[in-house]
Amino acid sequence: MEAVPRRARVYVACVVLGALPCVLPVLPALPLTAAPGTGTPWAAVLPLAALYAGCEQLARRRFAGTGYPVLLAAAFLLPPSAAALVALPGALLARAGRHSDPLRRAWRASQLALAVWAAARAHTALGGHDTVAACRFPAALGCAGAAAVAFSLVLTALDGGIRATCAHVPLRRAWRGLFARTLAPVAVHGLAGLMMAVLWRSPYGPVAALLVLLPMGASWWAYAQYDRERAAHRATIRALVQAVDLKDGYTRGHSERVGRASMMIARELGMDDERVEVLRFAGILHDIGKLGVPTRLLRKDGPLTPEERRVIELHPEYGHEMVRGISFLGEARAAILHHHERLDGSGYPYGLSGDRIPECARVVAVADAFDAMTSSRSYRRPRPVPEALRELRRCAGAQFAPRMVTALVRALARHGWHPAVTADDDRTPAPAAPPEAHTPARSPEDGGARGTGGAAGAGGAAEEDGAAVPPEAAEGAAARPGTSGAAVPPESGAAARPGGSARR
Repeated sequence: MEAVPRRARVYVACVVLGALPCVLPVLPALPLTAAPGTGTPWAAVLPLAALYAGCEQLARRRFAGTGYPVLLAAAFLLPPSAAALVALPGALLARAGRHSDPLRRAWRASQLALAVWAAARAHTALGGHDTVAACRFPAALGCAGAAAVAFSLVLTALDGGIRATCAHVPLRRAWRGLFARTLAPVAVHGLAGLMMAVLWRSPYGPVAALLVLLPMGASWWAYAQYDRERAAHRATIRALVQAVDLKDGYTRGHSERVGRASMMIARELGMDDERVEVLRFAGILHDIGKLGVPTRLLRKDGPLTPEERRVIELHPEYGHEMVRGISFLGEARAAILHHHERLDGSGYPYGLSGDRIPECARVVAVADAFDAMTSSRSYRRPRPVPEALRELRRCAGAQFAPRMVTALVRALARHGWHPAVTADDDRTPAPAAPPEAHTPARSPEDGGARGTGGAAGAGGAAEEDGAAVPPEAAEGAAARPGTSGAAVPPESGAAARPGGSARR
């Protein structure tokens, strides 16, 4: 497991130690040593364990879904320790994500063993084994429901703990919404598991129980198709972003970094996971409209004329038109359209102000300006993170939403800023700098000779890729191609050019 914090490793070790007492009671009673009719019912444990392992292997190949119905059937059929053992082979043999890491496998096996053990304990305590054997309904449904709740509670508790220790999610939000999202699918799997258990105990035997997996397999296959469709959408988004990167070389990596910063702000604001994902899409696609801007304007070395600036300032509307038919983007489409609006109403394309600017657009605006200021350029070094944050605070209330700026400051204080380099970059990354002055490996989108973001109007504050620049600073600022960030102070010695408001 890469870069796993020490406290997360300690947490996983504690979960593993907690799972051992759940399965140890059955291990001495091996099939060759147990007396007939006593000990662990290996005739049920071994087939169920093999079936679960097979389901997990199919799930890894996206031919089927999770094997939870098999685990819950084990909880309804077996003693708690024997039921917990069913989960171990499948969890330990399956690949853990993209990497075959022993720590990941141990975590998953221990988590499932504890969850199945708790479900079996709840089911046994309510007399569920008798109701399954006698096929008494609705009593069997009540016992199965209690087991499903216990199963979900353990999964939720352990998942929240790993989010807090490994993903650094604040404790007050680590468990938020997890139980509701876990219980619904587990309840469906519990019904399938109950049908398997009833058929297993029926005169038709285990072979009939396998028939329950056929309709479940059909639903899993349908969901896999939906998942593939979503993967195709994500691939399309990545292709669009790469097209922008190729058209405007200064922006390489910028879109992904803005997406990452937008996620950090959204999480700090307490948004649910679905909105966080939408904000990530918004950050990644915020400049997709530059595909509709003539390349000669994006790469122009000299100052833009007012007419050229107006053309570039159309890119939010171009981007919105490009993605308006992609329904799963949701409010990300509004962020693409309005991420250059300013709180004081001097932004574009519609001059919205205050709360009339969609919340998602206010998030992306802050993320966009932050990455622009902290990204390297051929003519200047990136601003240190603390300096960029001071500039964002200075502009909060006029250009940026103070709440979003505060959220970014808190998120960076907790996680730091470590932008990644995308694989298609052919430049050598700069060496890593200390967290307070981290140097991103690649230059962002902005576009001094790229996008817009220029002057808000005659006599108004100019922008250098997002950060407001007072008129007196803008006059002394070098308006170079690709200028981004905040004001370049007059004393820096940079020669101002006519019409030199920076462009994004």
